[in-house]
Formats: sequence, structure tokens, C-alpha cells
Amino acid sequence: MKTYGVALVLGIALAGGNYAVLGQRPELAECTPCLALLLAGPLALAFVVAAVAGSAAPASGTTTAAAAPPAKPSEPAENAALRLLATLQEEGRLVDFFSEDIAPYTDEQIGAATRGIHASCRKALEGAVAIEPIMSGDEGATVTVPAGFDPATIRLVGNVSGNPPFTGVLRHAGWRVKSVNLPLRTGQDPKVVAPAEVEIG
Repeated sequence: MKTYGVALVLGIALAGGNYAVLGQRPELAECTPCLALLLAGPLALAFVVAAVAGSAAPASGTTTAAAAPPAKPSEPAENAALRLLATLQEEGRLVDFFSEDIAPYTDEQIGAATRGIHASCRKALEGAVAIEPIMSGDEGATVTVPAGFDPATIRLVGNVSGNPPFTGVLRHAGWRVKSVNLPLRTGQDPKVVAPAEVEIG
């Protein structure tokens, strides 16, 4: 509305100037098309200019948003798994353990080696991922699965029939991740789980 008000004032001023010209040129007053052009023309032109300017201007109460910075490329999902694997290898040599053929070793030898690997990998896992059991209770205990349970967190096995609540034996408490704190490996190829080591004598 403000734009059109300015246009009206401008148009009247221009038309008024042209009206003064008519006083100096009386012959123009007898020409109807000349009168229309001199008096109505400035008003029409002013409103056309106001309409164009109004459509180009931003709407009242709105501001032009600054261009958002480009989003950083997200890390491929597989890289997080590779970082966890690298952590377990670095701390407990888990990949070495699973890659080795343990058939030639006795149970006593495997048990002794596994104890150290277990302690190191447990420490690495606890530092990288905080987890908690989904259901409380010891394995083998009797538990109740309530109505409205989430099938993604509690899996029913055995002879399942009817509607919840269900009563059964807890075979595994399940695990839920509370938080993840994987160490960054900047400047390294994520697919290199462990670099080769060469000792120079």
C-alpha cells in the first residue's frame, strides 16, 4: 500500500505539471486525446511502475535468508564399523585371533590366549560403545513380556500363541547402545584396520 501511495502522489504531481502546460498552450485543451495523455497518462504510468516495483520487493515482514553454508559430507556408514574393528584390533588383536587357525592348539592353550584377548577387547569396547541390557534379570529367570512390547527389542521364541502379556524364560537379556564414542582416525584410510609393521634391525 505504501508503494501505491507514493505512486499516486507522483502521478498527481506529474499531471499537475502537465495541467500548467495547458494554461500556456490553450489549443491543447481542445484536443481530447491530448488531455487524456497529459492528465491521465502520468497517473497510469506511475501505477504501472509501482506495480512492477511492488512485485520485485520482498513481502512485508520477511527477510532474505542468508545462504546456508554447504553441508559437510557425511561419513559412509561402513567407516564407523571399520573404526570399531580397528579399535578392537589395536587393543586386543581381535582380527588376528579370528584370522588364525586354532585347530592345532589344545583347549588349555586357547583358554590361556583367550583370557588376554577378552580383557583387552572388553576394555576397548567399553571405551568405544556404552551398552546396557534390554531386559533386567539373569538368563534362565522367569520374566513377563508386557502388552505393547516392541518386537524389535524383544524377540519371542518357542511356542508363541495368544496375546501378551507373555510369561517365559529369559534366554538372553539383549543389548542396547546408549552412546558411541569411537576415536577418530583422521588422515588414515578407513579400510586399513591395522597397518603392517616392519621392524628394522
